[in-house]
Amino acid sequence: MRRYAALLRGVNVSGRNTVGMAELRARLVDLGYRDVTTYIQSGNVVFGAPTGGESALVAAIEAEIRRAFKLEVGVLIRSPAQLRRIGTTNPFLQRADDRSALHVTFLAETPPRAKGRELSARPAGPDDCVIIGREIYLRCPGGYGKTKLNNTYLERVLGTRATTRNWKTLLKLRELVEA
Repeated sequence: MRRYAALLRGVNVSGRNTVGMAELRARLVDLGYRDVTTYIQSGNVVFGAPTGGESALVAAIEAEIRRAFKLEVGVLIRSPAQLRRIGTTNPFLQRADDRSALHVTFLAETPPRAKGRELSARPAGPDDCVIIGREIYLRCPGGYGKTKLNNTYLERVLGTRATTRNWKTLLKLRELVEA
């Protein structure tokens, strides 16, 4: 069994797309996944699964959420190696006095370079972002709740599904997936 982290997009936010974590864990166990753990209420799941590939896992989990909760929820998957790389690649780590300003936006696909250049050319106030592969590293000194660089904006500009986690959550997911 390989370990994975599943990141659900837009669940349990402002009372919308409500997914109970205990029920979600039970549904993933029913799919045959093992050692299923959730972290906080915003759709972070760590589990073991037989190798089958990221796209197969995404399809199975999205279908189960659709069936069990009657919701269309995007799911992004990352492996322990990917989370390790993300945790060490952040270009803002060296200059961030306040790690609570750091976030990572996970993308379903690597955006085309032209889209990345378009994003970099747009003013974002005091916020900074850097795209590396399928992640966008964010530094939001005023807080993520006030940034223009939110999921909806990034999805529109880049043309791919996205979900964002703060730096503390990323580190916890990395810890859980490597346990």
